[in-house]
Amino acid sequence: MFSKTCEYAIRAMIFIAQKTKQDSRVGIKDIAKGINSPEHFIAKILQDLTRKGLLQSAKGPSGGFYLDKTSMKQSLADVVKAVDGDKIFYGCGLGLKQCSEIKPCPIHFQFKKVRQELSNMLQNARIDAFTEALENNTAFLRR
Repeated sequence: MFSKTCEYAIRAMIFIAQKTKQDSRVGIKDIAKGINSPEHFIAKILQDLTRKGLLQSAKGPSGGFYLDKTSMKQSLADVVKAVDGDKIFYGCGLGLKQCSEIKPCPIHFQFKKVRQELSNMLQNARIDAFTEALENNTAFLRR
């Protein structure tokens, strides 16, 4: 459903949010280990998220990645749009360019419902909402 890049971005943002709530900044090595991702790949993703303003970073001995108050309240939809664009919210389920209400693809109306539910879930899911489940060990970011 999401690209691998987007999956890693979402996992990293949640991991960083957890560390931020613990008043900690976190480095690339710890993030990669914490979400089970390749270090070089996650570094590129985090650089892009920082450039787009979804994530903050600080250099130096006490540096690392963190989320400010605004970033903590971002939705998962914000992350998905920043990484994968908004095609998942508006695109055709079969990838057709001309799919519409007037000229629907075979799955248009069923997929429209799924797409709307997914959009609602991602819009309402805030980054900071997932940290408690991680702290309570009722949810996990690693396999």
